[in-house]
Amino acid sequence: MFKKFSGEDVSAQNQVKASVQRKIRQSIAEEYPGLEPVLDDILPKKSPLIVAKCQNHLNLVLVNNVPLFFSVRDGPYMPTLRLLHLYPNIMKKLQVDRGAIRFVLAGANIMCPGLTSPGGVLDEEVGAECPVAIMAEGKQHALAIGFTKMSAKDIKAINKGIGVDNLHYLNDGLWKMEKLD
Repeated sequence: MFKKFSGEDVSAQNQVKASVQRKIRQSIAEEYPGLEPVLDDILPKKSPLIVAKCQNHLNLVLVNNVPLFFSVRDGPYMPTLRLLHLYPNIMKKLQVDRGAIRFVLAGANIMCPGLTSPGGVLDEEVGAECPVAIMAEGKQHALAIGFTKMSAKDIKAINKGIGVDNLHYLNDGLWKMEKLD
């Protein structure tokens, strides 16, 4: 999704009204209960919240020109990897084995065998259509953020095809864009 993303892909930036800002904060707090204690630090009530509309029905939530969250169409807000590295325990995690790492870093979707092999770890509570952090075997930080196509139980049972859509990964366009000018 963000493979060739740059500042030129942003079509409009709008400072949102207080009511819209409250709605965004509320949906983020509901999706990521672990962020509740630090939500005021991440999304301060007094500083302006900007929503940047991009191509492919993508919205970026910016504070001080720094992208913190993104959403596709009207889907859930997902943190950027930079934010996830600061607060690593806010999302459910799936782990891929060593063989899948280079493909994930190239932007490929995560296949079921990469999650079910001996190096992979599945969280049984993860349902279908759920945002997850993709961890790498033997590494501390997440290497991608994805959206599950099927539940963890189905991934284990079927063990074929795409298990997680890769939305944002290390060194993609959004990762390289530290600030939006």
